[in-house]
Amino acid sequence: MKILVTGATGNIGRMVVDELLALGADDVRALTVDPGRAALPAGVEVARGFLGRPSTLPGAYAGVDVLYLAPHLPTVVEACRMAADAGIRRIVDLAGPKGGYWQGMEDAVEACGVPFTHLEPGEFMANATLWARQIRAGDVVRDTCGDATNAPIAQEDVAAVAARVLLSDAHEGRSYELTGPASLSRREKVAEIARALGRELRYVELPRDEAIEELAKDMGDHAAWYVDGQETLLAYPQRAVPTVAELTGRPATTFLEWAHAHVHLFRDP
Repeated sequence: MKILVTGATGNIGRMVVDELLALGADDVRALTVDPGRAALPAGVEVARGFLGRPSTLPGAYAGVDVLYLAPHLPTVVEACRMAADAGIRRIVDLAGPKGGYWQGMEDAVEACGVPFTHLEPGEFMANATLWARQIRAGDVVRDTCGDATNAPIAQEDVAAVAARVLLSDAHEGRSYELTGPASLSRREKVAEIARALGRELRYVELPRDEAIEELAKDMGDHAAWYVDGQETLLAYPQRAVPTVAELTGRPATTFLEWAHAHVHLFRDP
């Protein structure tokens, strides 16, 4: 069974490649813009291309049985249609919570007629690096919606689920909401980072306009959109679900475990 991993040098795509190999997959093709710089593991077939340039996809799709579809909305309809025309038998797509920003991914996949599995992670734990600049500079984190609560997920866990779903057709037609093992407020996440660092951090709540100004230093024009999402979580907290543990057979990564593994991101180089 030949598996094509698109976005194979992105944060999650590369992890998917590694997980597939660890699980014994022996016919993996990786789509990347620059094969020379990708430094993919030995035994992985490398195809040059990008989902955003559909003209590069026919060669990458040739002979593929199962497709891991990285999220790229601008060309997803064409990429899916071409996958169907190429005879790909199953698509596992990375989207997001239903009805949200990435809904177009799932819509395009379903419209092309290829059997599918949707992966729907919420916020990644890595988004906590939004606070890294402040934490490196001092002991105060200026933020907003401190009580906004969700169940962030480690990208490694998303990749672990994706690899297992790619290797089995038992998941056809399913949509899997993916979260971490516990719901945490923004204040609690800062406290967990402090525990990992062995430091005291003080959380300071900002009004909306000041928070957008602060976040824009790292997020640019997306800051207001991000704050909108946090305000929604105040009203509708996200619960944790056990999907990662059920599909991988191991506990999902906790936020504290993630913080311990990534303390270097919050310290001066």
